[in-house]
Amino acid sequence: MTDPLADRLDAHLAQADADLTRRYPGDRGVRQPVHTVYVPADRFDAGTVPAWGERALAALAEHGDTADTFAAATGLDPQWVHAGYDRVLAKLAVEPIEDLRIDFEDGYGPRPDAEEDAAVVAAAAALRQAVDAGTAPPFVGIRFKSFEQPTRRRGLRTLRLFLAGLGALPAGFVLTLPKVTSVEQVEAMVLACEALETELGLAAGALRFEIQVETPQAVLGADGRAAIAPMIHAGAGRVTGLHYGTYDYSASLGISAQDQSMEHPAADHAKAVMQLAASGTGVHLSDGSTNIVPVGDADAVRAAWALHARLVGRSLHRGYYQGWDLHPAQLPTRYAATYAFYLAGIPQACVRLRAYVERQESGFMDEPATAVALAGFLVRALECGAVDADEITERTGLHRSTLDVLARRVAV
Repeated sequence: MTDPLADRLDAHLAQADADLTRRYPGDRGVRQPVHTVYVPADRFDAGTVPAWGERALAALAEHGDTADTFAAATGLDPQWVHAGYDRVLAKLAVEPIEDLRIDFEDGYGPRPDAEEDAAVVAAAAALRQAVDAGTAPPFVGIRFKSFEQPTRRRGLRTLRLFLAGLGALPAGFVLTLPKVTSVEQVEAMVLACEALETELGLAAGALRFEIQVETPQAVLGADGRAAIAPMIHAGAGRVTGLHYGTYDYSASLGISAQDQSMEHPAADHAKAVMQLAASGTGVHLSDGSTNIVPVGDADAVRAAWALHARLVGRSLHRGYYQGWDLHPAQLPTRYAATYAFYLAGIPQACVRLRAYVERQESGFMDEPATAVALAGFLVRALECGAVDADEITERTGLHRSTLDVLARRVAV
């Protein structure tokens, strides 16, 4: 049937339709790691990942050697600690780090050029060795110095040297662009990626990067706009994530050191803006870190564990499914809190999703958007190891491929 008015509307909205599809493509259909571990470049070697796993297991053996002891130390619900404890042990033994960032920025600091050059060459060789040996994590990359004028040339030099030394990019390779203060810096990063791909013989589009949101200018520009949204779209499809930088951002706002925290109201505001900007773009979100690490006597370790576990859970409940870890002893609470979050939610999520798919009456009147969220929740639980696929299939009657479709992880 022809409809002249509908034709006029199609013509009027054609550009808006195209812009919406281009700017908001939806979920990229790729796994998101539950954390990013930052290791100073001069402390990284091919054995770093298994060494962190061993140290994490040692901390757990010393301060949380049973599910009951660990639950008491972390403040997590004992029911879910019991349910996930063996999974935590297995995770630390097999895949202790999901995402690793070799750090040439704040964790490494300013060094003479010759010293940093040598560290870059050594780190690239060590990563190549780890990848070839199968000990690298599924996601890995580097953070180089920012594209602010004082560090721009050093950052670019490090990036070029590292990529040249690494050779073929491992799967899950990502770059971190820190201290971004303008849309133009993101545009410059795109230019750098394009040029380096040509220079080093990499496939077009192979270099992708995450933006660290750790400056006030990224959250609110001089013109009063939330600059982080235009930054995402200036990335030409190369931006994979937004990572909140707890301490740089807090310090820039003049918040005193003792009050700098992932749960400060200023942090929550910045992360809410990030969440809005990233919605529908396929760009992942990551919370920051706590700098209170589990070291010292038993009381100090348990207090740090309880804080870390609570903050991880807080982020998860707010839709931030990734965070930063800075010490091996934070890994037990990262996985325990993450698994507890999913294990506590899986029973209801499965009941609701099954009722939605089978059109059964239940206590919830879930809409299609909620079904997407329910399926996405279960996919994330599977990807991080909180639950087995067979259990989800038994509870929902759905296989992973169907969950991916429901979660809009793949095109129908």
